[in-house]
Amino acid sequence: MDPGGRRRLGVEEEFHLVDTATRRLAPRAREVLERLDGGHFVGELQRCVVEVNSSVTGDLAAMRRELLDRRASLVAAAGELGLGVAAAGMVPLAVPAELKVTETPRYRRMLADYQLLAREQLICGAQVHVDVDGRDEAVDVSNRVAPSLPTLLALSASSPFWADGTDTGYASARTLVWQRWPTNSLTSLAGTAAEFDDLVDSLIASDVITDPGMIYFDVRPSAHVPTLELRICDSSPAVDTVVLIAGLFRALVDREAAARAAGEPVRPFSPVLGRAAIWRAARSGLEGDLVDMHKRTSRPAADVVADLVDELRPQLERNGDWTTVRHLAEGAVRAGSSAARQRRARRRRGRMTDVVDLLVVETATSTPVLPVAEEDLLFESYAADPAHEGRGGFDEAVNPAGVARTAYRGLLPVLRALGPATLRSREQHVEDAQRAAGVTFRAAGQGAAHVLPLDVLPRVVEAVEWDLIRRGAVQRTRALDALLRDVYGEQQVLADGVLPSALLDSAPGFRSTGHLVGDVVRAHVNGLDLVRSALGEWVVIEDNLRIPSGVAYALANRGIVTEALPELAPPAGLLAVDDVAATLRRTLEEAAPAGAGASPHVVLVTSGPEDSAYAEHEYLATAMGVPLLTPESLSVVGGRLHRHHGRASTPVDVVYARMDEDMLLSSVGRDGARLRAGLTGALRTRALTVANALGNGVADDKAVYAFVPELVRYYLGEQPILGSVPTYLCADREQRDHVLASLDSLVTKPVDGFGGMGVLIGPDATDEALARRRAELVAAPEKFIAQDVVALSTHPTFDGHAFRPHHVDLRVFVHLRPDGSGGTTGLVVPAALTRVAAFGSGIVNSSAGGGTKDTWVLGSVDGSVDGSVDGPATDGRSGDVRAVR
Repeated sequence: MDPGGRRRLGVEEEFHLVDTATRRLAPRAREVLERLDGGHFVGELQRCVVEVNSSVTGDLAAMRRELLDRRASLVAAAGELGLGVAAAGMVPLAVPAELKVTETPRYRRMLADYQLLAREQLICGAQVHVDVDGRDEAVDVSNRVAPSLPTLLALSASSPFWADGTDTGYASARTLVWQRWPTNSLTSLAGTAAEFDDLVDSLIASDVITDPGMIYFDVRPSAHVPTLELRICDSSPAVDTVVLIAGLFRALVDREAAARAAGEPVRPFSPVLGRAAIWRAARSGLEGDLVDMHKRTSRPAADVVADLVDELRPQLERNGDWTTVRHLAEGAVRAGSSAARQRRARRRRGRMTDVVDLLVVETATSTPVLPVAEEDLLFESYAADPAHEGRGGFDEAVNPAGVARTAYRGLLPVLRALGPATLRSREQHVEDAQRAAGVTFRAAGQGAAHVLPLDVLPRVVEAVEWDLIRRGAVQRTRALDALLRDVYGEQQVLADGVLPSALLDSAPGFRSTGHLVGDVVRAHVNGLDLVRSALGEWVVIEDNLRIPSGVAYALANRGIVTEALPELAPPAGLLAVDDVAATLRRTLEEAAPAGAGASPHVVLVTSGPEDSAYAEHEYLATAMGVPLLTPESLSVVGGRLHRHHGRASTPVDVVYARMDEDMLLSSVGRDGARLRAGLTGALRTRALTVANALGNGVADDKAVYAFVPELVRYYLGEQPILGSVPTYLCADREQRDHVLASLDSLVTKPVDGFGGMGVLIGPDATDEALARRRAELVAAPEKFIAQDVVALSTHPTFDGHAFRPHHVDLRVFVHLRPDGSGGTTGLVVPAALTRVAAFGSGIVNSSAGGGTKDTWVLGSVDGSVDGSVDGPATDGRSGDVRAVR
């Protein structure tokens, strides 16, 4: 006890060392320790870990000051070596071959005995020691405090990612590793010190462990000093989390020691329920429910934490800790777990390095890096946020006065009533559901697929807007389909001077394989990307006529958000998405060659699990009820494409191609021959349809985009319904010179780019990036176009603490089908995909860290449910209504 009669306490913290360049774990503890005081800094099992030991004190505030000082010393010493320090249960970037155990006889013996357990012990914890009056008290009190320990684990949860960057789905993956040791359990359940020592002696005698230090109970009597040791917690980047846990644990020991002295019996608990409670805390952290061990029920983490603090108020007040612990507990619940903050850091740009950087910063500052000030509450500061106006942009849900627009007046109050803590819990539910459903995406350069961030607030597209969008989208797609038929046919558009011949000659998407026999639909599915301008007008920024992706994510989003947030009542007129997969299958079947019969055989062909959108391929194939194949299962036999299954084979009528056409044609089929000759031969004889058609890239060429309004007039004889962005062709010298002079105020894009690759937003670009693009434009101007910057609209997006304005676009999916007379009929499915940029970014693509929203499309003003727009195309040259050929 200290002079004030308080039990003294001490803390041991374990820290990861990471290379600041690679962000990987660095096995350089010995070099760091050489720069530090050996009395408080020691090595651990793994060479990438340093343990810091505090002094013993009865004053919680003094403990906090010392922890801060020790951390500062460690951070400074590591920084001299180009290393960062990360306090977390696990760090998500490691190369196991680079990591070895510390060279001591004890650790070498552990490696020999435990093998995988020792090699994968890339974890760090925080331990708290509290004074006890003898070992009998320590053993008895350990059993009494055990039911409350899962709550302390939840407070500390900081290890959502495995060492290879995989999201484990747990808030504390460290616990999963920790529980694999043979001597791990919540507590010993021994009644006295003698029973405890006998248990330890038996484990040593059985050769399961070699010394008492390998007793890994979550709470245990210390083997060396008269303390009770808490071992269940992850290492925490915020010192205040450690201080909070230390204050609560001391109060627990005080309370239960007093109960023992009063002769109160130990309240029995089921070890199975105790293990379940630990699992639940490791799974959910502060973002879900915890097991209330005493009430034997599931309750929200915030309530369990608040109740524990209130129950311990007498002990906390006696120790002088009540105000501090209550404040820290409220702050911990408000901020959420470190695990949730790490996941949010990854969501922002999809990069694990951002997670490591967050941990290093939080450890160095010893406070959580929160995206908004503590006083901000959901929407209260939304309108005043500088990003709300963007570049003079338009917010779709909240007007500049901070008032919800009509479509959102029933939604925003519901979210405000739920509050940040509940929304974080629901956000975790969303991620769990996405992971279970396989709704993942692998961005370029990433080793593992991860869930696409899905926001909790849906976007509403009102009926009058949807009517405009669907009519304009079908119009635009028909014009582009007409262009494709023309440029791979008579090329009248070139003869009439509507499209420059030089543009077609230099278009990377114009391929010899694109020539088809007969007048057939080519643009079976178009994924148009639209944004709302500063005036709230819809503008098309891109067409996707090669491999338009995203509809499966739109379908999955609806079910996931509905389940996670049942409080959000759908508005009247919400269009269902249940039939979208069946609609896609019907579109593909209607594209089949004439001889396919009443039930064409459709297959979806993918490059395989390494494809960034493979999860979508699986989802659509299952939803449509068609085979999902890779090229290796195909071959051309007798002029027909066949799929092979076992010893049997089946002729294929329609290939829904979800892979790059060059990759498809160069792939080796089941018979060992490349597919190019057989596939193109089957296309020429009309024995096969590939959707979308090969060679369609010429129509979503960024240079062709500049001519689409005129193409609408030329082929359809109509005025464009949807606007386009003013576009400059850098192949034209005069326009190139304008672009070079205004590079910092324009957006430049490769003409054949997709997925956001190569896009440079001038106002956001660095001087170095602008210089590189300038050199590219001078060297090869024909490869680029430039556009005026569009002030993308914003939409409230939850960041874990409040709603912030994020830029959004909208991808809608247009289907074209033959109308029986050589023309086309079009429809727009009501499953639209809202893509959300990372905060402060104007790029919404998944590969740039973008996320998605559920999109609530309301019924069209004419009562149409599927958004279909029928009718033949028109020839603008003669003014006659006719089928485009």
